[in-house]
Amino acid sequence: MLKPSGAFSTRRESRSIIPVIEIAVLVFALIAPWLLSSTPELITLGTNVLILSLLAISFDLCWGYSGIMSFGQALFFGVAGYVVALFGRDLGFSYGWGSLPLAMAVGGLLAFLFAAFLLLGRRAPTVIFVSLGTLTGAYAAERLVSGWQYVGAGNGMSSVKLLQFGDIEMVEGIGFYHLALLLLFIAYILSRLIVRSQFGLVLAGMRQNEERLAFFGYRVQVFKALIFSFAGMLSGLAGALFAFHQGFIGPGNMGPGLSTTAVLYALFGGGGTLIGPVIGVLLIESISYFLADQDAIKQYWPVILGTLLLSVVAFKPTGILGFFVTARERIGSFGGRQ
Repeated sequence: MLKPSGAFSTRRESRSIIPVIEIAVLVFALIAPWLLSSTPELITLGTNVLILSLLAISFDLCWGYSGIMSFGQALFFGVAGYVVALFGRDLGFSYGWGSLPLAMAVGGLLAFLFAAFLLLGRRAPTVIFVSLGTLTGAYAAERLVSGWQYVGAGNGMSSVKLLQFGDIEMVEGIGFYHLALLLLFIAYILSRLIVRSQFGLVLAGMRQNEERLAFFGYRVQVFKALIFSFAGMLSGLAGALFAFHQGFIGPGNMGPGLSTTAVLYALFGGGGTLIGPVIGVLLIESISYFLADQDAIKQYWPVILGTLLLSVVAFKPTGILGFFVTARERIGSFGGRQ
């Protein structure tokens, strides 16, 4: 049986599939509004997918690239959403030029405070310590707002003031879809530049062998704190967009439930790729939407979806993209010989 030559095998392994997938997803996202223009509900679903993709990418930066198992990404998402909702309700301020940067600042600062406590101690924290610490923070925040009447308690805050750009008010529809797509595109490009930079090389080293990197003199926990804070900024931006788009923010938007969902997005689509979590959001939210709309299986669709997710995670730990993307491309060569 003939085997491929070394040169042919090397060329085959060096092919980059992820850029092709990224372009395909971008093209699909650009043409989707025209394909779905006759169905407003699907435009709303598409906008939610774009917003939740920011949350999924924020988790992927933590776990897929840095080895930080965060079960608290929804905390930064929800707190930022509450802050912009309160600014709109109490101060009448909901201008995009101020509200969105404010949400990013809130998410980033809160993430940095958690990083200072969980990551910047004298001893390197374990994965379990960080995961339980972020999970506890998300659970405590959810319970706090559930009993706080000032923010609507368990009912949450409804009738969130519309996001404004000058005299233009952003309502759900194609306009908000394009705004979410633009912000997701910018966040994705920034994230891609980070993970493919020298900073990203350190992140890759942490993911592969944190102890060896620390032996070489790198302050590993500082790098973790920086990427964790940046991920918190993305979560905060997503939370603000969600609050403005839905007109609502509630305790469930900052608790362990949504944080776990962000983990599933990344695991299902393919962690450590950035585009994988986006695909995970698209597939999970689309499947959920269509299964929940079927009268014959309306009562059982969570079980069906859960079985599907469990099957992929159990039998293909690298997610959906693992069927198409090699481990070499997913991990990256960072300038090594191809």
